[in-house]
Amino acid sequence: MNSYSEKVMENFKHPKNVGKIKDADGIGKVGNSQCGDILTLYIKIGKKKDKKYIKDIKFNTLGCAAAIAVSSMITQMAKGKTVEDARKITNQDIVKELKGLPPVKHHCSLLGAEALHEAIKDYEKKGGKDE
Repeated sequence: MNSYSEKVMENFKHPKNVGKIKDADGIGKVGNSQCGDILTLYIKIGKKKDKKYIKDIKFNTLGCAAAIAVSSMITQMAKGKTVEDARKITNQDIVKELKGLPPVKHHCSLLGAEALHEAIKDYEKKGGKDE
């Protein structure tokens, strides 16, 4: 049996930033056909010293413990970061922050990174640009 790290269990049992942002600046929705997990990520962009940053971020996930933990972790990692820095977050960064994931659950980390990148693309498609 593959066991989860304490950090994964904490983010699964007490996920952060769950919910929906009604007037989100960007929305990223990704799914994994391998396991049926679906993650929707909402971002709200703010501006500080001529830099665009992720002011708020929320998620809704339909999925397993690892998918929920990944979703919670990506929101914590991206919140407060500039759009430019948030775009650089990879699935390996998420796994590292969670203190590891069982190999059969590594695909869940892709959901987090892809949803964030999709939300940023959606924001930019709507006319928002990273200055």
